[in-house]
Amino acid sequence: VGADLSAAREQLQEADVGIKAAEQDVENLSRQRAALKETHDTAQAQLDDERAKLNLFDDELRLSEEAMQSKNARITEEGLEMQKLGHQIERFHKERQAAADNVAHLESEYEWIQDEKDKFGRSCTPYHFQGQNIGECKATLRNLTERSQGMKKKINPKVMNMIDSVEKKEVTLKHMIKTVIRDKRKIEETIVSLDDYKKKALHETWEKVNGDFGQIFSELLPGGSFAKLDPPEGKTISDGLEVKVCLGKVWKQSLTELSGGQRSLVALSLIMALLQFKPAPMYILDEVDAALDLSHTQNIGRLIKTRFKGSQFIVVSLKDGMFQNANRIFRTRFSEGTSMVQALTPADMK
Repeated sequence: VGADLSAAREQLQEADVGIKAAEQDVENLSRQRAALKETHDTAQAQLDDERAKLNLFDDELRLSEEAMQSKNARITEEGLEMQKLGHQIERFHKERQAAADNVAHLESEYEWIQDEKDKFGRSCTPYHFQGQNIGECKATLRNLTERSQGMKKKINPKVMNMIDSVEKKEVTLKHMIKTVIRDKRKIEETIVSLDDYKKKALHETWEKVNGDFGQIFSELLPGGSFAKLDPPEGKTISDGLEVKVCLGKVWKQSLTELSGGQRSLVALSLIMALLQFKPAPMYILDEVDAALDLSHTQNIGRLIKTRFKGSQFIVVSLKDGMFQNANRIFRTRFSEGTSMVQALTPADMK
């Protein structure tokens, strides 16, 4: 009996250990169950959130599809409207071209349109169309046409033909008069333009020649001398020019106050200024220094050499001062009744 009791106690202890182990397992399972339930609840909440978002996305997608369908329908309508507008624009272009052709035809058929077209649309004129009643105008035109047709039966056709012929001649003459007036106006404008061009060219020529004239005279007659071309007092260069000369600091009142040599220098300076304004390839001067002394002759030769480098000069002179600036020198003389030409060098002149 004692052995059985000991065995039972051992079994009881084992049972208690098993119960405790089972209770521990139950407690662990309860904790796992609670953790799993919490995880499940969290996942379920996330799933519900995702389903709500998905429903929102489905709504937005549906609205986007509806908006896209609406836009496509609107695009289709706009395309049709654009085609209609294109057809209207094409029709307007054709009508505009037809109207332009009709206007050109009317202008060619009725010459008065060209003369009166500037008055079209203006108030206080017979062509103020906004102030006209088109219906009344058409009725008036119809009545006048009927009266004209009725009057043709009462009028002699020959007289009417004569009147038509005279009217055509009148129209032709008026057209010719207008052409003459128009040509006259163009000629007058051309005359004014040419006159302005002439004045401008004359003024430019005067400025250039006057400047060169003063410089050349100062070079030919150094020592404070000066000459210029000025119009008379109270007049313009178109009325003429006067030569005014200053010797030293004194302006001469007239060229008669100058000596013969000084007048020759004035004339030669003016000629040289004119030649310099429009140079020529070659010049021939025959004893232009006849009334001048040696120093002035040398000044002329120096002037020709410095100012006319692009031209050739053939100078006839009896004074040696002219030859000092010459490139080639030829001397002519009579020998036994025969004219002889001798080429000289600068050394021969020395």
